[in-house]
Amino acid sequence: MGLRKGLLLLLRRILRRRNTKIGIYGAPNAGKTTLANRIIHDFLDNTEDIGVVSEIPHETRRAFRKEGILITAKGAKLRVDIVDTPGLATKIDFHDFLAYGLSEEEAKKRAKEATEGVIEAIKWLDDLDGVLLVMDATEDPYTQANIVIIGNLEARGIPFIIVANKVDLKNAAPARIKNAFPQHVVVPVSALKGDNMEKLYEEMARRFR
Repeated sequence: MGLRKGLLLLLRRILRRRNTKIGIYGAPNAGKTTLANRIIHDFLDNTEDIGVVSEIPHETRRAFRKEGILITAKGAKLRVDIVDTPGLATKIDFHDFLAYGLSEEEAKKRAKEATEGVIEAIKWLDDLDGVLLVMDATEDPYTQANIVIIGNLEARGIPFIIVANKVDLKNAAPARIKNAFPQHVVVPVSALKGDNMEKLYEEMARRFR
């Protein structure tokens, strides 16, 4: 880690508020909101989902925050605020929404909101202590969006964990993500089924404290 990155990380820790703010980032439909909902329901009773899950890309078009979640894993504790961010994309075309039966007016509205959501997600990086970068284990991880966000996180000195999601699907290949980014921590999970979430919580408690 370079001197600048180290100083940024040290300053962030010194100025950190009581709760550690963790952003959930990734491409549209990678399972970010599913993961956010899983974390919330694993540690908070009688609480609503942080967001709506849909097959339509960019369903989450603004950031949502849930505060005061006490994560426990093998005796370690980490109190966090979870920020579910809009999906990251280098190109957003309203025509992509038409395939889901939306009207042209609604498709254009969603595309505009999705573009604004990407901007909001990037702005949130100024106020985060850590990031869960969610990648769909059934897709090629070596995308421009993933490369850009990883570079951004490295430049800012923000610790992050790559979450290889959807390992419950037959064509999932989490090893492909590990091979694409061998220098970073990768934890395979199924946010939908809850598979290997304990391992993710242990890694969060270790890296984000």
